[in-house]
Amino acid sequence: MPQELRAVEWTGSGLALIDQTLLPHRTETVDVRDVDTLVGAIQRLVVRGAPAIGAAGAYGVAIALLQGEREGWTEGQLREAVGRVREARPTAVNLMVCVDRVAARLPEGLDAVLEEAAAVQSEDVEANRAMGAFGADWLLGKVSPGRPLRILTHCNTGALATAGWGTALGVIRELHARGSLEVVYADETRPLLQGSRLTAWELAQEGIPHYVQADGAAAGTILRGEVDAAIVGADRIAANGDTANKVGTVGVALACADAGIPFLVAAPTTTVDLATKTGDDIHIELRDEAEVLEWAGVRTAPAGSRGHNPAFDVTPGRLVTGLVTERGVLEVSAGELPGDRLQ
Repeated sequence: MPQELRAVEWTGSGLALIDQTLLPHRTETVDVRDVDTLVGAIQRLVVRGAPAIGAAGAYGVAIALLQGEREGWTEGQLREAVGRVREARPTAVNLMVCVDRVAARLPEGLDAVLEEAAAVQSEDVEANRAMGAFGADWLLGKVSPGRPLRILTHCNTGALATAGWGTALGVIRELHARGSLEVVYADETRPLLQGSRLTAWELAQEGIPHYVQADGAAAGTILRGEVDAAIVGADRIAANGDTANKVGTVGVALACADAGIPFLVAAPTTTVDLATKTGDDIHIELRDEAEVLEWAGVRTAPAGSRGHNPAFDVTPGRLVTGLVTERGVLEVSAGELPGDRLQ
């Protein structure tokens, strides 16, 4: 995969976002120059993945500032627009953290805002590479089968989901670079197929052997002994290690616990929300019920059926064998909690 792949790119006057709803069949970008377009892109999953959303939100402050200058906004209107960007997706804490960080420099003007947004982006790439190395070291120390590892992952956590390189997929890329990866099982990830459309695309670009499997096959694959470890990302991590990630993740964690294999969460420290004490306090976004009642606009469920479509679930910290950040690995299930170690 080209190292310069960026899901979020500042063009000098706006944002170019790779439209992830069109992959893998078409590679196109969305030109973002106003707040409505950016909020819509985040909500429609044109850009997705907590770190990538955070980077988009960081630059979104500049988008709002430029739009406000064009349209003669008041200070109140500008702050309201920045708030809309901040709240575009409520579960991913990175979005709020990054918007707040950049918005703090609004009084200094556009150059300062862009400087801070660029720092958000570059720091995420550096963090991803660090956690890739830490995660690979930790896994190879925990699992020694005498052959390259077989890894299962859920959703998409690669360059498309971040400012570059990837979180969980960054660990996988590091294992591959070391010659320590045999194969990847990529869950298709319902309802928008981020695994089969995006993770498989990234793996194919790098020539990494992989299978795409139905989400419902994951537990069986693990319990049959076909997986050495699972690696996933996160959208928000509570102080006690409870982790919100794409719906279906908790089933993977439960199967790993039963099989006695590592379940590793890879996320930057910006995803750790120490103000959220437990997973019970994490807001779970409910998406449009049509995503599970229809397929390509055609109704697949009976007319009277209602759809329950949570975008995320919460994995209890007791099931998280390891949490890798750019600072190293916490063995959460053994009592090393984010709230104690990442203050």
